[in-house]
Amino acid sequence: MSERLLKCPLCKSGNILNHQLVKDHAVSKKEFTLCRCGDCTLLFTNPRPTEEEIGPYYDFKEYYSHEDQVRSFTQWLYQKIRKSSIRRKVGLIDSLVKRGSLLDYGCGTGEFLQEAKRQHWNIHGIEPSEKARIQAIGKLPTEVLGTLDELPELETYDVITLFHVLEHIHSLRKTVKKLVNHLKSNSYVVIAVPNPESADATHYGSDWAGYDVPRHLYHFSQKSMTAFQEQFGLELVRIDPLVYDSYYVSLLSEGYKNPKAGLLTRYFKAFKQGYRSNQRAGKPGNYSSNIFIFKKK
Repeated sequence: MSERLLKCPLCKSGNILNHQLVKDHAVSKKEFTLCRCGDCTLLFTNPRPTEEEIGPYYDFKEYYSHEDQVRSFTQWLYQKIRKSSIRRKVGLIDSLVKRGSLLDYGCGTGEFLQEAKRQHWNIHGIEPSEKARIQAIGKLPTEVLGTLDELPELETYDVITLFHVLEHIHSLRKTVKKLVNHLKSNSYVVIAVPNPESADATHYGSDWAGYDVPRHLYHFSQKSMTAFQEQFGLELVRIDPLVYDSYYVSLLSEGYKNPKAGLLTRYFKAFKQGYRSNQRAGKPGNYSSNIFIFKKK
């Protein structure tokens, strides 16, 4: 069973058109339709699996963000890059607020929260996936919850982060409104999302791993992120690039595009394309993935 959206899930415009067919390479091997909003440019999977039925689409061994054990060289490399990224993420939130209160929505297996706690942040995490949540609770027994509704209604935070999470949220507007309500005045929302207009996305086309249908429900351009801030009363502070993402996404994309190619060939081509994508980006906002830092008005 699936659900069909008749309006844009971000701006509610009815001006939507079929845009592209993209294959789920990871699990079902089925094709899904991406629609495009003619007003805010958001791309979104339509029709899409319901929230109740999407769970099995996450159940594959290469979904590394829900797994903290190392089972392959690629996963080992992913974990090394993730450790470096975690340090940079904590540095980022420290640059906004020094050792305040943090809510990480979609906290995965909890490594970022664990490091933030070591740096004396007061933390909470929300993780809908039971598999990932169990691993996070093993590290942080009292700070990780399953839903936003489990938070005290009046609990507010200096920083709320969503690192590669926004694109997974079925109830997009409802969830973001709840998150904004949990922000203190003049506090920050930090959102990392893939960029469907990046050079690597253009190069790989429908084989671009950043689409990751149907797990990724939405794909945000800079224009749609402008619509995002307008919809939720936020102010864009700055955009930071995620330079490692182009290499990882290119590696997955090479496997989708040329599944019979050898591992060394895929790594070589992915490194070349990842480097080229970063060079062509030129400025934050054009990279394979970007961090948008918003302030509550």
